Formats: sequence, C-alpha cells, structure tokens
Amino acid sequence: MLSWYSLSFSQSPLALLGQLSLLLALLFGLGGLWQAVVAGRTGDPRPAQSAAHAIAAVFGFVTISVGALLAAMIGSDFSVRYVAEHSMASSPLWIKITGLWGALEGSIMLWLWLLSLYAVILTRTACKDSLRPWVFSAMLFNLLFFIGVCATIASPFTPLATIPTDGAGPNPALQNHWMMAVHPVLLYLGFVGLAVPFAYAVAALITGRLSDHWVSAVRRWTLVAWGFLTLGIVSGGWWSYETLGWGGYWAWDPVENASFIPWLLATAFLHSIQIQERRGQMRGWNVWLIVLAYASTVLGTFLNRSGIVQSVHAFAGGPVGGVFFGFLAVLLLGGIALAAWRAPRLRDSGEPPHALSREGAFLAGNWLFVVFAFMVLLGTLFPTLIEAVQGHRDTSVGPPFYNAFAVPLGLGLLLLMGIGPLLPWRRAEGQSLWRALRPLLIAGGVAALIGLAAGLRHPGVLATLALCAYNLAGLAGLTWRHLQERRAAGLGGGLSTVFASQPRRYGAYLAHIGLVMLALGVVFSTVYRQDQQATLNLNQQASLLHEQLELTGTRSVNRSDGHSLIADIRIDGQPYEARMNFYQQAGSMAFPAPAVRYGLWGDTYLVVSAFDEGGQWVSVRLVESPLIAWIWLGTAVMMLGTGLSLVSPRRPRLQEAVSSLPHAAAATD
Repeated sequence: MLSWYSLSFSQSPLALLGQLSLLLALLFGLGGLWQAVVAGRTGDPRPAQSAAHAIAAVFGFVTISVGALLAAMIGSDFSVRYVAEHSMASSPLWIKITGLWGALEGSIMLWLWLLSLYAVILTRTACKDSLRPWVFSAMLFNLLFFIGVCATIASPFTPLATIPTDGAGPNPALQNHWMMAVHPVLLYLGFVGLAVPFAYAVAALITGRLSDHWVSAVRRWTLVAWGFLTLGIVSGGWWSYETLGWGGYWAWDPVENASFIPWLLATAFLHSIQIQERRGQMRGWNVWLIVLAYASTVLGTFLNRSGIVQSVHAFAGGPVGGVFFGFLAVLLLGGIALAAWRAPRLRDSGEPPHALSREGAFLAGNWLFVVFAFMVLLGTLFPTLIEAVQGHRDTSVGPPFYNAFAVPLGLGLLLLMGIGPLLPWRRAEGQSLWRALRPLLIAGGVAALIGLAAGLRHPGVLATLALCAYNLAGLAGLTWRHLQERRAAGLGGGLSTVFASQPRRYGAYLAHIGLVMLALGVVFSTVYRQDQQATLNLNQQASLLHEQLELTGTRSVNRSDGHSLIADIRIDGQPYEARMNFYQQAGSMAFPAPAVRYGLWGDTYLVVSAFDEGGQWVSVRLVESPLIAWIWLGTAVMMLGTGLSLVSPRRPRLQEAVSSLPHAAAATD
C-alpha cells in the first residue's frame, strides 16, 4: 500500500515531511514527463523548458525528503522504522549520517537523490536541439521509477506503532572503517551517472539522430561516471583489505562482480565512441554498449536487493528485487524495440574496420571487454541458475573459475592497449607498423629478461611485466613524437604546455599508465602473496615469514559503541597494534581491525583472530603482499588522467597546427 495513504499528523513531523515531499516529487515528475514528450513530438521548446523546471522541482523535493531522513537519523527519531532498525542514540555522528545509505531503503533513496542531481545538472548543460526533450523524458522515466519505489515498497519513512527507547544500531561491518562513508557514494555516483549516456542513446534512437552528435555529447558524462565507478570499486577493495581480516581486496564476490560488469562495459564504450566520432562506424554497437552498461547497474541493484545471491555486501531479500527485475526487463525490451525500429540507421556505411588499424584494435578490445563482462555475469549467476534447475543451492563459483579467463583476457587487453594508439586510422602499412612496434617489443623483452634475472619464474608475472614495459615504451614514444612535431611546427613549451594543448590525449595516456601500475600491483600481490598463522605467547618471540614477532601485551579499550581488544606486537622491533572490535548490537561477534604497515614495494599486514581472556596469548595471521600499494597509486594516476581528459584544450589553434603535420593524425585520439 502506498505509504502516503496512511499519513497521520500524529506521526513524526520528519517522516510526514519526507513522505509528502516524495508525493510532490512524483507529481512534478509525471507532469515533467508529459511536457517532455509533448516537446519531443511537436518540436516546441517551451514544453521542454517546463520539463526542465519540473526536473528542478523533483530535485528540490527529493532533497527535502533526504534531508528529513537525515535529520531523523541524526536526531534519533525512533518513531521511524528505518531509524530504529539502523541507528542508535549513542552512535557517533558520522555513523548516523552514513546510516542514511547503510540499509536497503536508504540506499535506494541515495540513488534517487543522486539521479535527480544528475538530471538537474543535465537541464543546464544539454544542447537545445531535438534530442533534449527525449533526453529529459528518459531521465524522468528513471526518476519516476525510483520515486515510486521509495514512496511504496521501500519507503524509509514507515512509522512504528510502538516507539523503542533506543535503536538496533547500524551493521557493525559498515562502521568498522571510515571508508564505508565514501565507498557507497562513489559507487552510486558511477552507477547513476551512466543514466545520462543511456538517456542520450534512447533519445538518439527515438529521433533517429544516430550520427556522432550524441556520442560527442556523452563522452564527458561517461568519463565522469566511469571515474566514480572506478573509485567506488577500488575503495570497496580497500575497505575489504582494511576490515575483513584476510589480507585481500577482491574475492569475486557476487556484489563486487555486479559493480565490475558495468565498469567493463563502460570502458569498452569510452573506446568505441572514438570510432564513431572519427569514422562514423559502430553506431549500433555503441547504442547497445551503453544500454547494457546502464542495464547492468540495475542488474547489480537487483542482485544486491533480491536475496538471490549470497554476499557479505548484499541486503536481505524482499519485494524490491522483483520490482527491479521488472525495471531491468523494461530497459532491455525497450532497447531491443527501439533498436529494431531504427535498424536501418544503425547499419555502418563503408568497409568494416581493418584488423591493422586503430579502429580494428579498439573493436578487438571491445570484444574482450564484452566477453570479460559476460563471463563474470555467468560466474555470478551460475549458482542461482543451478538452484533454479535442481531446487537447491549446492554449487559455488570461486576465484579459480574467474582467474581462468581473467588472466588471458587481461593480458590480451594489455597487448591491445599498447598497440592501439600506435596504429593509424583505416589501415597500417606493414613496414611502418614494424618500425612502431620494434621499440615496444624490445622494451618488453628486456623487462622479461630483467625479471628472469631477478628470479621471477611465473609465466603470468613475466608476461605482465613484459606487456607493462611494452605499454610504457609505446606511451613514451607517442609523447616524444608529439614533442618533435610541436618543435617542427615552431611550437615550444614544456610538458605542462603540451598537456594543456591536448588534454584528452594525455589524460588517456595517464589513465593507461595508472592501469599499468594497477596491473602490476594486482599480479605481484596475488602471485607472491605470503600468508602464515601462528599463536604468540606473551613476551615470547616467534618466526613468521622470516619476520620476528613478539607479543608485548594485550589491553581492552572501551568505546561509546562497544569495546576493543588490542594486541601490542613487535615485528622486527617495529610496533603494531592489531585490534578486534566489539559492538553493543553485535554481542560477542568480533570484527577485526588489522595493523597494516604500508610500503611502496610491499605491505606487512597483521590481524588477530583470537585472544586469550587472561592476555597470555593471541592467534595472529601475518600477510605480506608485494606491490599491493601500486593498486591504490595506480588508481590515483588513472583518476588524474580522467580529470585531465575532461579539460578543454587551452589553446586549440596549437592543437590544430600540430594535427596538420604529417603522421600527427596517426597519434591523436
């Protein structure tokens, strides 16, 4: 039953305000959708402007609703069920604030607010052409769905008949590290951000304007969403590393996979739209990539909230899952119908991409990304499919399955990432291609030989090392060529001037360098990770992983929301504090807080798994992971490149002068 049907002035004023605001947002959203459709059908810009005003009103009312829920959380208004179930009066302020998205109803409310924020920004930036009203229509359709969910089956404003004196408290796993205040927001900014290019794709299909205009309009939007999605995924890995106590950052968990699939598809889209911009090809491919990328974010939300997958990150199952599945079906079936309608206009003109061309390399990379996404989806859903057939869940898919295809696909992507920017558009000549590839192959071979000399024998590590050097050599060569071309054109300046002249190109280069660093961090920390467990007695030394460990004492520290047991341990004379945190609402369940000594070449990771009540011994786990810091550093470099790619060229005339030189076009994005 709709939550506003049971409105009562005896309810919490905040709950009443939140529910009424959602109702008003729904009414303005419906009116805005009607105006946008009218504008699209008639070509009259006035209804489109009315739709823009309606979107602004929706954003305002959703903001009021979110503010009401936040005020209820901070004020410990336990007459609201959501607050009573997911907050406590004694919780720190930051925990109360992050509790807004710590459970199912609040997380959907956050999604809705971010979607309305993107929509209102879009009204200020969208070009005033025939696409505009249909872009607004697609965004409003999405907004209405989420408003409807928040106002009905997932309302966070449901009142309690009996008001408790205190709440049950938040999930302890979500308050054991500050990263949970950041990770969900970043992830949702990425998920929701893909709604904008999706809306443009729908508008292009409806209007039949499927040339390069719509892909040019969504490049920056997609980059922003992709950047947030990258940060969300990596911050989730860091949270796992810092809190779960196993020393890893990625377990191919179903909900982790649900965020990785849209990242893979969005990455493919960012590369393939360059072909449509430059050559006018891959129109149908690009439409389907972004439709699938956005649909996969809804799929991830469905998996996370339906209860059909088992994950440390998933919410409990309920009717919300079925509603999201229906929404997913509408998105996919609607995309199929529109694509079938516009099939003649989606066909590419001219010859298909040649294998030895930049578009050929991009297309091959796209296929690898799509296959990667499909295999991750298959592994994620396979236990559920088996359960549907057999009636019971006795099958699990673990890291060996994923690693079996992730390694060759990842190496293939590294290979194409190096050669793609070197290839010209249309077709490369054999001799010129060999001249371009020779330095890269030499760099890769030298790196592999250095690895062998250093004692590395794992073929996957040697291949990754060679391909990373091969990529860096290619990027260095392209940068050097660009500098030479600028000098030939009489254009000087240092690296900052060069970067400012073509930020899109050098942003891509930086992103690729960051990805190389991340790949090295993943491979070395996985293959050469060492892990050993032992029991340490008080004031006695033990040897683990060639390190000398000594337990110097244990202590208990009380906190406002529980207490912590702390083990003071020295590793080769260096002090470490490894904790086990206990929370009031979790009883005797312990949540580890590892002690991590970060290093550029490797981390030392210590976690306590058991305490003696008398403080005479502790059980510990010591993990050493080479180059794991390169994952976080590589991500930072990728984000620097993403930010640079969003910048407009400061001096476009210089860019045009350089691009007019011989061979310059072969190196531009």
